[in-house]
Amino acid sequence: MLFAPEEPKTTRLKVFVAIIILLVVGFSAAGYLGYTIGYRSALEEINALQGQIADLRRNIASLQESLSTMRQGILQYSVLVENISLSKIYEQVKDSVVMVRGLVRQYGIFGYYYEQVQGSGFVYNFTGEMIIITNYHVVRNAVNVTVTFANGNSYAARVIGYDPYADLAVLKSDAPEGEYRPLEIVRSSTLKVGDIVLAVGNPYGLAGSMSMGIVSALGRTINVEIAGGYPIANVIQTTVPLNPGNSGGPLLNVRGQVVGITTAIVSGSQGVSFAIPSNTILREIESLVREGSYNKHPWLGAAGIDMTYEIAKAMGVNVTYGWLITQVVKDGPADRAGLRGGTRTVYVAGSWITVGGDIIVEVNGVRVTGIDDLLSYLVENTLPGDLVNLTIIRENRKITVVVELGSRPPLR
Repeated sequence: MLFAPEEPKTTRLKVFVAIIILLVVGFSAAGYLGYTIGYRSALEEINALQGQIADLRRNIASLQESLSTMRQGILQYSVLVENISLSKIYEQVKDSVVMVRGLVRQYGIFGYYYEQVQGSGFVYNFTGEMIIITNYHVVRNAVNVTVTFANGNSYAARVIGYDPYADLAVLKSDAPEGEYRPLEIVRSSTLKVGDIVLAVGNPYGLAGSMSMGIVSALGRTINVEIAGGYPIANVIQTTVPLNPGNSGGPLLNVRGQVVGITTAIVSGSQGVSFAIPSNTILREIESLVREGSYNKHPWLGAAGIDMTYEIAKAMGVNVTYGWLITQVVKDGPADRAGLRGGTRTVYVAGSWITVGGDIIVEVNGVRVTGIDDLLSYLVENTLPGDLVNLTIIRENRKITVVVELGSRPPLR
């Protein structure tokens, strides 16, 4: 009885101790749980970071490989250029390139006056006869034509042959035999996209200037005013910088041989210029010298437009490539062969297009994706009077039509 009052204190102490133990266990469990969750989160983040690091390492390796390839390419290009010896090529050809000048009569409000025109040309030995080849547009309608050699000597010259359809002209000058240093012309069919090419000419009257680039495309078609609306086919596209005065100069390979004649630049363009291929020169030169003209350009007698996805959709056809005939010339080769032009005009991708005509997709079994392919094939492989097999799409059916090619009418 004397100790009875102490029991409540003992009970309270036990309860307190139990609470402390529970609190300690609870905090420990919570801490462990928090640690576990935090560890897992950290582990996930670490794994994610390791993945990103691995990706970065792969990207760095890829960049290093790309840089190595670029270095090799630059080194090879530098070695190639060094091995080519541009200065040696220039010394080899500079005396063969001439400046061509003339006067063209113009009309103004106070009457007529004469304006000077200028371009370039190069010397060629045609079966023992020294001639100068240039662009037709350089000497078109020109009088008092002269040629100036690299040494500064100038002589009177005259046009003995020209072809507006190919922008070619041939001159004879009064220069003595000792002035001529003819260049060699080789076939342009050996060219490949990526080949280095050089141009030597007289941009802005700066005599004997040389520039360099690469062949950026082959088999192009360009339209120039002098050709009477007919396109010039199978043209070489280059990155060689050209300026007014370069026209008519030689386009050279890395051996100093002529592979083309520089002819045009696209106004406002950067890095795009064109040259008539040497194949065209070699094909026409005899006629130009002997007859004064060339009249063997194959003629289909049709106008058209390259196919596109939008045009195909508007026509309801399942072919998105080829050359769509919009019009045939009455009694021309296409008309006589039964080829059909367009039947209706529709608004397609911002332009009015005449659709419904035949779509040329092959010529003699060679795929035609557009006018470049069609004209390049005809110019390189056919002559007026030849029969060609044209594969066309008509009303979603593929058929073959035989066409006898004509000859383009002469331009004045």
